[in-house]
Amino acid sequence: MTILVDADACPVKEEIYKVAARHKVPVVIVSNSPFRIPQSPLVSRVVVNDSFDAADDWIAERAAPSTVIITADILLAERCVKADAQVLAHNGRPFTKDSIGSAIATRAIMADLRSGMNAGDGIGGPPPFSKRDRSEFLQALDQVLVKMRQKR
Repeated sequence: MTILVDADACPVKEEIYKVAARHKVPVVIVSNSPFRIPQSPLVSRVVVNDSFDAADDWIAERAAPSTVIITADILLAERCVKADAQVLAHNGRPFTKDSIGSAIATRAIMADLRSGMNAGDGIGGPPPFSKRDRSEFLQALDQVLVKMRQKR
């Protein structure tokens, strides 16, 4: 098992490190720019070039049934779900074969709404990341790793 993290905008990296250490699962932090990672044999970093979707492409190419992908990017999630990877959003919500279609549709609707608005008319973004989101993410990641280990 391996956890691959779409890390540039990931608010739960510290939580990932904690859960991964408890389960002794390697973590790969994938980003367009370098930043600090813990000194641990379980945590490594891959810095991709700054071309559009370079991190997504790197992650999607390695997505497999034995990987857990952490991302908020719905299109990356779709690619990884198709590869039978376990995919979690930063708030712990899983992306599955049953849910990814509606997530993509919602994304498209929101993009259409934003494109038809005047500057300053904003429809708002997602709510601020909360302690509850962090807690739900911790629980979801732990559950995914337990289930994956049981299948092995």
